[in-house]
Amino acid sequence: MSDLLGISEKIIDSGVLSEMPNRVTQELSEVGEGLAVVESFSHIWGVDTGDGLVLFDASGVLTGVEAMEAMRSWRTDRVDTLVYTHGHVDHVGGSGAVLADADRRGYRRPTVVAHEAVHARLDRYRRTNGWNLSINARQFGGIRTAGMSIGGNSGSNNLGMPNGRFLPEDVATPDITYSDAVSMRVGDVEMELHHARGETDDHTWTWLPGRKAVLVGDLFMWNFPNAGNPQKVQRHPGEWAHALREMMARRPEYLLPAHGLPIGGADRVETVLDNTATALEHLVESTVALMNQGADLDTIIHTVSVPAHLAELPYLQPFYDEPEFVVRNIWRLYGGWWDGDPSSLKPSPRALVAGEIADLAGGARALAQRAAEVADTGDLSLACHLVEMAANASPEDRGIHEIRADVYTRRRKEATSLMARGVYRGAIRESQAAIEE
Repeated sequence: MSDLLGISEKIIDSGVLSEMPNRVTQELSEVGEGLAVVESFSHIWGVDTGDGLVLFDASGVLTGVEAMEAMRSWRTDRVDTLVYTHGHVDHVGGSGAVLADADRRGYRRPTVVAHEAVHARLDRYRRTNGWNLSINARQFGGIRTAGMSIGGNSGSNNLGMPNGRFLPEDVATPDITYSDAVSMRVGDVEMELHHARGETDDHTWTWLPGRKAVLVGDLFMWNFPNAGNPQKVQRHPGEWAHALREMMARRPEYLLPAHGLPIGGADRVETVLDNTATALEHLVESTVALMNQGADLDTIIHTVSVPAHLAELPYLQPFYDEPEFVVRNIWRLYGGWWDGDPSSLKPSPRALVAGEIADLAGGARALAQRAAEVADTGDLSLACHLVEMAANASPEDRGIHEIRADVYTRRRKEATSLMARGVYRGAIRESQAAIEE
């Protein structure tokens, strides 16, 4: 068992990211009396109630079986209740393993509890199966972790989803749902479940008053909050911040996330929650203020940023999502999809516009060569614009695709967030495929 609280204390108190907080070890650590976590792609938290276990999340379809085995190395009691913090597949996809474990041991099926919007999410995943497979393959693109591969091409798709299904067939649907908040008791453990809209519209955070612990799901995940994801549905950064402040009001001594290390110490937990909420509030307030002044999206995304004293914190690094994407989501939430550019309201096909620009530049190849020159100056953002127009103007030109692959390879190397790297990797693969044809 690792001293997870000691590791997080060292990182937060020093302000130095001396160890990576997001780990996939598939190992169990006891964090407090009757409280344990299996560090997985998405964790499983277990609470011993004295009358069965309560589990929070089930990890994913690739990781669920091994994570459940690790949980059983700690306790073999009946799983009374499985709480979904939200309906993302890395949190519910392993629920089949939890049910199978109960069946194998002769226990009754655990009661599955979630916010009422989880049902709609699961239905949406079934309806948009192909879309979700595509965007998650691009987003995660073959992550290698300790002892496993997330994504890749070995008979499975992104997040290891078998049989071409984004949502596994054996996912357990919720038996009990709630709207705003609900109190429950299992054995000697009282639980308060609270709804929040943040990364998702179906999020649950849980307060355990007897242990002064808050189980936060993905509302804190040791990265800048995933409130911007460019390929996913609407996020809610303002409400996310509000939920964090509601947690603070309870003065928790333990913060237990579904990704990354647990955090102990009331002052430390309060600081982390406060700084995360403040960063989100700053982006919301600054974006809305500029919108109220009539600024367009281009102006806003190149103006609004996170204050430096928050951006440098080890638990707010843009390794997964990034603030610029959050700003775009705030715009979408309050202003719709139009970016304020009149020409983009009813645009011509990209290929037509690109063809005109290429003609003015002396041809698509000349435009691509200019992109390479601009890339050499270090302005990779502008180079991407130019090479993308060149490729749209002449999509079968292998020479252009060689330049395009090189530009995006350079862009990917300087990108910090998994979101951006996944999109750039997708562009590289497109051009590599065009070169090989």
